Amino acid sequence: MLYGIAAATTALLLAAVLTALLRTAALRLGVVDRRRPQRKVPLFGGVAVVLATCLVAVAAGRLGAAPLDGGVGDLLAAGAAVAALGLVADIRRIKPRVLVVGTAVAAAWVVPYEETGFAGGVLAVGWIVFVALGFRALDHADGVVGTVGVVTAFGAGACAAVEVMDGLAVLLSVLAAALTGFLMHNWPPARVGLGACGSLFTGFVLASAAVVTRAGYGLGSTAAVFGALAVVAGADVALVLLSRRLTGRCGPDHLAHRLRRLGLTPPGVAVLLGLAAVSGVLVAVLVHLGRIGASGALWVGAGALVAVLGLLRIKPSSSPRPVSAQVRGQLRVRNG
Repeated sequence: MLYGIAAATTALLLAAVLTALLRTAALRLGVVDRRRPQRKVPLFGGVAVVLATCLVAVAAGRLGAAPLDGGVGDLLAAGAAVAALGLVADIRRIKPRVLVVGTAVAAAWVVPYEETGFAGGVLAVGWIVFVALGFRALDHADGVVGTVGVVTAFGAGACAAVEVMDGLAVLLSVLAAALTGFLMHNWPPARVGLGACGSLFTGFVLASAAVVTRAGYGLGSTAAVFGALAVVAGADVALVLLSRRLTGRCGPDHLAHRLRRLGLTPPGVAVLLGLAAVSGVLVAVLVHLGRIGASGALWVGAGALVAVLGLLRIKPSSSPRPVSAQVRGQLRVRNG
């Protein structure tokens, strides 16, 4: 336990320092978030999270604190490959199907087919891809994907700890700590973004860890755990798909965009979506422990559906939301 605490602390501090350093590099190279044209948000925050997570996890394995066995090493390597693909997407535009195929190949590498079976393995690959891309889509507002990622990592880590998968539990705690260090710079108004590199890596590692943890369990309870763990990302994807299907146009129609239209502040949006993730993660852990039945996740799904249908009634903004004078002043101070 002490080794895990030390590893998490190291990851937090390392991610915080690397994020500050790489932010400057991103500005000099012109690597900024193209989805936020109203202000310049440099990326490479995801690079800091990936480096901190991988370096600390590998060091812990070398020291024997948390051996990267039982597929944990393969999972980390596949996650790093997905992060590299995301980094390419941050630097230059690539087609979405390239991200889908690349993530699917990495997912196919980490799924334990001997326990899931072929059909179950195919479903697991699809779910990993969905969550990874869902976290990528969720990275559209300051502080959101980092907050949801930290909460989900703790929940998935608790499930891994119950199964005595120490290496996986430590990896997830290290990821949560690295995201916390990144959030020191990403909390609204953000000075740096996570980008496809970090969001794809976070979603991929979380989803893959859940698959490894739940391998061998029944399909119904596993689907309940998976759905509750990824309730925020799933709700965001559902909202966007329904909105674009109904309106026939693309625009700022994610969860955070519509919540901002309701009058919530950027920090308020991050906190609210973080609390939604907490509720889903709590149900997922209780289902995994057998404290409640798989039907408990139906309440989470019903709540998410009600929220999505309610937010569909909120007209999305047709243009980027103007930055207030107060936020502009904060950005000038923080950017020096």
